[in-house]
Amino acid sequence: MRYIRYAFFFAIGLCLILLALANRQMVTLNVLPHELSGVFGISESITLPLFLVILLGVLIGLMIGFVWEWMREYKQRRELGAKAKQVRGLEREVEKLKAKTGEEKDDVLALLK
Repeated sequence: MRYIRYAFFFAIGLCLILLALANRQMVTLNVLPHELSGVFGISESITLPLFLVILLGVLIGLMIGFVWEWMREYKQRRELGAKAKQVRGLEREVEKLKAKTGEEKDDVLALLK
């Protein structure tokens, strides 16, 4: 199973290297389209290799998806925390009742005496 995982990572790495080599040309990214940059007075731009733009787009999409999923599962995490707190309280109550009634003693040893 370990070798399959290594082969998978090798294939992904090879694909990323080939993507980077095939898309080395420089592209310019603008904050706003040229028509709107004149209206708002913002004409910021940056020049990056195309493969970097692609990989950053994928990375930003993954981060947005992770945050979205984390926010979506908030209700389940809250309910799980409440249930865990309730279980801990019930376990403490059971321990108190066992100590109070003496159930912690071994019944077999009590019969031998």
